[in-house]
Amino acid sequence: MSEYIISLLLLIMPLSTFIAAWLIGQQSRASNGHVLFKVMVFNSIAFITAITLHQIYAFNLLSFLSLTMTRIIMLGLILFITLILIRFCKHYMQGEPRVNYFWRWLLLTITAVLVVVMSNHLALFWLGWVAISLALHKLLMFYPERPRAVLAAHKKFIVARVAESLLLIAFGILWFIHNSLYISDITAFYNTTTQPLSFAEQVAAFLIAFAALIKCAQLPIHGWLIKVVEVPTPVSALLHAGVINLGGFLLILFAPLFIQASAAQWLILIVAGLTTVISALIMTTRISVKVRLAWSTSAQMGLMLVECALGLFELALLHLVTHSTYKAFAFLNSGNGVNEDLIRRHIPKQSPACFAWLTSALISIIIVGAAWVISSYQGAVSIWLLLASALTILLANQHGTATAKTRSKKLLIALLVVFSYVAAKNTFAFALPLEQWREPAFSLADSWVIALILTLMIASYYLRYQSWRPQVKSLSTLLFAGLYLDEWFTRLTLKIWPINLPNNGHTDLKNHAAGITIEESK
Repeated sequence: MSEYIISLLLLIMPLSTFIAAWLIGQQSRASNGHVLFKVMVFNSIAFITAITLHQIYAFNLLSFLSLTMTRIIMLGLILFITLILIRFCKHYMQGEPRVNYFWRWLLLTITAVLVVVMSNHLALFWLGWVAISLALHKLLMFYPERPRAVLAAHKKFIVARVAESLLLIAFGILWFIHNSLYISDITAFYNTTTQPLSFAEQVAAFLIAFAALIKCAQLPIHGWLIKVVEVPTPVSALLHAGVINLGGFLLILFAPLFIQASAAQWLILIVAGLTTVISALIMTTRISVKVRLAWSTSAQMGLMLVECALGLFELALLHLVTHSTYKAFAFLNSGNGVNEDLIRRHIPKQSPACFAWLTSALISIIIVGAAWVISSYQGAVSIWLLLASALTILLANQHGTATAKTRSKKLLIALLVVFSYVAAKNTFAFALPLEQWREPAFSLADSWVIALILTLMIASYYLRYQSWRPQVKSLSTLLFAGLYLDEWFTRLTLKIWPINLPNNGHTDLKNHAAGITIEESK
C-alpha cells in the first residue's frame, strides 16, 4: 500500500501541471499566473512529503518510478526554477495577447521534464524526452512572425528528431540485451559486471553520448541555441536553466555504461571539449547580453559533459545545479545586466604586470593545493588546473588597480569560493557515489583536457590584452563570425528540409534562405 501512496504523491506533480495546462488552454480570459503559482506550491509540498516518506519511512515506489538522490536533487531544482519563472512571468507577460498560449506550453514543457526525471522506465523516459522537445518547440515559435525565431525553431526541430532517434535505438539495444525496460536494472548490471562491453553495448553507449551532445547544443549544431534569444526572456531562462542540461542528466543516469565505453567517452571529450574552448572564446566577442549568455551556456554544457567523461559525475551534477540557478537569474536579470555590462566596458583594460601574474598564480596554487589535500581527492587534475587558472585571473586583475583592502577582499572571496566548491563537491559525492569511474591523474583523457584548458587560457589572454597583434585580430574576426559553423549548418539544414520564413518587411529572406546571413552577434 505504501508504494501506491508515495507514487501517487510523485505523479501528482506532472498530472497537476498537465491538467492546469489543459484548463488554461480552454479559457478565453487572460491568466495572470496566480493560480498556477499555487499549483506549483502544492506540488512542492507533495514533493517534500514524498521525500520524507521515502527517506525516513522507507516507503517504496512503483517500479516505473525512481527517487534516487540524483533525481531528488533534479526534481527539487525543477520545482524551484518553475516557481521563480511563474512568479516572474506574472508581471513580465502581463498584457501579452497570447499569454494563455505561453502558460499552456510552459506547463506542458515542465510536465514532460518532470516525467523524464522521475521515470525508471525506458519507454516512459523516451516519451517524456520527445514531449519536452515538442512542447518547447511551441514556445520557441511564440513569435511566428520573426524569421530568426522560426529558423532557429526549425533547426532545433530537426536536430531534436535526430537525438530522439539515436536514443530510441540505444534503448532498443539495451532492452534487447537485458530483457528489461527498467533503467535501475540496466545500470545496476553495469555497476557490478567485470566483463568488457560487447560491441552492441558500445554502440548503445555511443548513441546515448551522441544524443547528449545534441541535447546540450554542442558544436556544430549550436546555432539554434544562439538564435532563440528571439523568444520571451522567461522561455530563454527555462531553456538554459531547465531543459538543455538534460543531456548531462542523461549521461549521469547511464554513467556505469557510458564511462566503460571508450568510443562514447572520447566522443564527449573531443566534441564537448572543443565546444567548451571555442564557445568560451566566441562569447568574449559578443556585445548582446542574451547572445553572450547563450554562448556561455554552450561552453558550460560542454564542460559539464567533459566532467562526465572524466568520471567526475558528482561534479557534473553540481555543475548542472549551479548553472541552472545562475542562468535562470542571469536571463531574468538581463535588463540590469545590460547596465552592468556598459559600466564594465568603460573600465580601462590594463594588462597586469608579470609580477602580478606570478604572485596571483602562486597564491592560487597554494589555495587550490590546500583544498586538494584537505579533500583527499584522487583522480583527474585538469579540473583543479581550471580552478587555479580562474583564480589567477581574478587575483591578477585586481593586483595593480585595487587598494590593499580590495585585494584582501578578493583573496577572501577566492578562499571562500575554493573551499565552498570542495564542500559542495563532497556533498554531491554522497548523493552520487561513482568515484570508481574517475579517470586517473595525467591519463590520456586528463592530459587532453589539460591541453584544452591551457589553450583556452592562453587564447583568452591574447584576445584581451594583446588584441593589437595582427594574428589576434584575425582570430578575433573569425571568432566574431562563430567560425562560420552555423552558416554551414544552416545551409545543410535548408537543403535537407527547406522552410518558408515569414516576411516582416525588414528581413532579407533571400539571405536567410541561403543560410549565409551571419548570426546576430551584437
